[in-house]
Amino acid sequence: MGARPLIPGNPDAAPGDDELLDAYSETVAGTVEQVRDAVVAIAAQGAPGKGGRSGTGSGFLFTPDGYLLTNSHVVHRAARLEVLRPDGTRSEAQLLGEDPDTDLAVLRIGASRALPHLLLGDSSRLRVGQIAIAIGNPLGFNHTVTSGIVSALGRSLRSVAGRMIDNVIQTDAALNPGNSGGPLLDSRGRVIGVNTAIIPGAQAICFAVAVNSAQWVVTQLFAHGRVRRAFIGLSGSTVSLSRRAARVLGLDDQDSCVRVSEVQAGSPAAMAGLKADDLIVGIDGAPARTVDDLHRLLDESRIGKLCVLRIVRGGQALYLHVTPLEARRA
Repeated sequence: MGARPLIPGNPDAAPGDDELLDAYSETVAGTVEQVRDAVVAIAAQGAPGKGGRSGTGSGFLFTPDGYLLTNSHVVHRAARLEVLRPDGTRSEAQLLGEDPDTDLAVLRIGASRALPHLLLGDSSRLRVGQIAIAIGNPLGFNHTVTSGIVSALGRSLRSVAGRMIDNVIQTDAALNPGNSGGPLLDSRGRVIGVNTAIIPGAQAICFAVAVNSAQWVVTQLFAHGRVRRAFIGLSGSTVSLSRRAARVLGLDDQDSCVRVSEVQAGSPAAMAGLKADDLIVGIDGAPARTVDDLHRLLDESRIGKLCVLRIVRGGQALYLHVTPLEARRA
């Protein structure tokens, strides 16, 4: 039998609930004290009569020279952005860039000196059950702290722009409107996610965009001012792939595909000969089981590159060559 940890003053006693709670409390409190000065409140003011909207959210500094991360939906179409830091300092912020498809945005505030900032962690090393700490400004209550655990990994969440956000973190650390854009932290104070969504009416089911996804978006925004994605010019839907068609194509492990409903005139898809009712089953050998698969496959690496679409038309397999362009957001 292994030795039990001892409690000072009582050599035969095992740790009780009080001692375990104290250890948990110390972890959370120590983390909050370490990071609190880097978490901010954001006020977005919309332009009157121009489709803009006002609102509030959260964010956090991730560089000492004033760059901060938040959600795209917090700052989208705002005419003016103001950042309130924990010491009471108010600063006007500029939008460096945003990506509604991942619900992330980067802002910058002026900095005459190095500012407190958070370290970005590695979400690929997360484990279900580890401590998760959220800091933000829910319902206008500035600098509110909640804690819990990482409930699940690898979730998918649809953004307001319609795309699926992959590798989303699920947590039971309570989030409310106003938490959007705040950090989800591990017990060492490193950012593991950007808090982004709740399910109305659900209990303790909250989501954060994984920090590794956020780092990729930040790199794209710094380099281009936007996230570059490929575009071929079609609309479609996910449909079942018949067993007969799957056998003919040698796709025994694929039970769905993308049915083309419309092809834009003059688009790369139209120039490649794609037609309405064609079934897209893959690109460059990678399966396209759903519309979301198609979105994922049409990333920056395929812009301007000749690609091979594998399709089914009239029960026969065809290969079409298409060169995607860079997608432009209106």
